[in-house]
Amino acid sequence: MARKLFGTDGVRGAVGDLLTADLARRLGRAAAAHAPAERPRVLIIRDTRESGWLLEGALADGIRAAGGEVLLGGVLPTPAAPLLIRRYGLDLAAVVSASHNPYTDNGIKFFAGDGFKLSDETELEIERELEEGADVAVPTGGEIRDLRAADEDYLRELGEHFAGLDLAGLDVLLDCANGATYSVAPEIFRRLGADVTVVHAEPDGRNINSGCGSTHVDALAAAVKAGGHAVGFAFDGDGDRVLAVDGAGRVVDGDELIALAAVHLQRQGELRGGVVVTVMTNYGFHVAMRDAGIEVDVTQVGDRYVLAELRARGWRIGGEQSGHIIDMAFNTTGDGIASALLALQALGGEDLTTHHPFARLPQRLVNVTVRDRTALPGAQAVTSAVESAEHALAGRGRVLVRASGTEQLVRVMVEAPTEEEAERVCGELVTVVSQELA
Repeated sequence: MARKLFGTDGVRGAVGDLLTADLARRLGRAAAAHAPAERPRVLIIRDTRESGWLLEGALADGIRAAGGEVLLGGVLPTPAAPLLIRRYGLDLAAVVSASHNPYTDNGIKFFAGDGFKLSDETELEIERELEEGADVAVPTGGEIRDLRAADEDYLRELGEHFAGLDLAGLDVLLDCANGATYSVAPEIFRRLGADVTVVHAEPDGRNINSGCGSTHVDALAAAVKAGGHAVGFAFDGDGDRVLAVDGAGRVVDGDELIALAAVHLQRQGELRGGVVVTVMTNYGFHVAMRDAGIEVDVTQVGDRYVLAELRARGWRIGGEQSGHIIDMAFNTTGDGIASALLALQALGGEDLTTHHPFARLPQRLVNVTVRDRTALPGAQAVTSAVESAEHALAGRGRVLVRASGTEQLVRVMVEAPTEEEAERVCGELVTVVSQELA
């Protein structure tokens, strides 16, 4: 059965279109019914979207209909869910969020009792049950109550893990994207001693991710430089991603943050294996890790694939350029706040401006509109052109030509020692892809 409802990170879409109160109610009941406990204890948290109240209530009704005990944690970052599952011994958690999407979208994703997101098999089983029209009864049997001080529990987890981190005197600017980190992120930085300035921490239900946060980091870069701050961090709407900005206003992406952390953990004898990144990671990262003697494993794009490889290999850290960084020593999903604190821990009080974990190769990326993205594997002229470009750049750069997972696009990316070479090689490949598939 093909996945029609669940995407790579739960169910996500426009509220009132794909995502309705009725669907949320049915999802809640089905997910609770798949929990191992007869009367599961289920946490629900959400981000700041105006639709969050509606979907939270519907989810709770569905879970209660299955006999579950619902604990409402309120507004919290997504990574709080697995941590609170562990702290309270819960059976399931549901997060109402559409991450970095605009406020008109929302989503629902589930974490199982082991702290990991539901397996593909479980999601497919839930989809099948919903397609078969399983009835959603009037809520009976379970109960719904507030989980008081859930934010404090999340802060306690962060505080305990980073107890040795002293940020006294550090001038930091935080962009909370008017999202789920708006309260807890400034608080933990202050507790660790930092001098904190906060922007975009006044959610109104509609301004989440609007011109702010990790998807609009240029605004933070300008603010850090203009305000003379030592460092800045930009989170996304649900707080599982972070990008950094140094004192000069330079954006530091997930690749650099992972490299910074990996080298630090290796020196401390705490790396535990190598690092996992995706095919989009800059070639310069691979060179730096090779020079540092750190093994690198590469997956397709998507944090679920990074996580799967970390679990398979028993490694500690991995992530994506987007700033979704997973540190298995702390959490089972990306945690933007924890990733920011890990970066500062790796710096050891030094200035991020003076640290460049690797020399980034110039990159050229072009999206080519095609008739049928699935035809890419059979396009022999494209395959030959890619092989030729890879041979020419061997040991100096790399080529990546891949079909989009959601759009009729083929993405052509080239990294080379110079801007001119990257532009030229990319242009040649784009021409071939256009001739064969456009």
